[in-house]
Amino acid sequence: MYYDWSGDGHSMVTFSQLSNWSECQNWENFAVANFSAYKFKHACSYFTLGKQKASTLSLSVLVTIEMFNSINALSEDSSLFQIGIFGNPWLLIAVSCSMILHSVILYVPFFANVFGTVPLTCDDWLLVVGFSFPVILIEEVLKFFSRIRNRKMLAKFKLE
Repeated sequence: MYYDWSGDGHSMVTFSQLSNWSECQNWENFAVANFSAYKFKHACSYFTLGKQKASTLSLSVLVTIEMFNSINALSEDSSLFQIGIFGNPWLLIAVSCSMILHSVILYVPFFANVFGTVPLTCDDWLLVVGFSFPVILIEEVLKFFSRIRNRKMLAKFKLE
């Protein structure tokens, strides 16, 4: 609202526009950059058609996080970096099939219309992976503390 950090070509939004965005009033000074297949003739259409890009990014982040989670679940305590991602080839096949199906709903026009998605660019995919990858790091930290706890519990039982 006060700082243009996005670089997406849109003009700044006033507080009045932001707080009353659904009414689509006072949008004469709002310039919308066209993207993908959308050519916005009126700024209000950005909030109907334009939300498909945000929804597609959200869906893609959710799918990617779940794929990373499934790979992380190869072991409850051992590090993924220690086991390697090839510990279960069937899981890799399942993850690959899931990502291919997700790509179908993004890039095949019939399915994109059915699911209300838009194609993602390479920069969009970098953003998706950037938001999704921390789930692996978070899980690795949790596994680290789990290994410490398990060692302490094992040592306690050996003493008794």
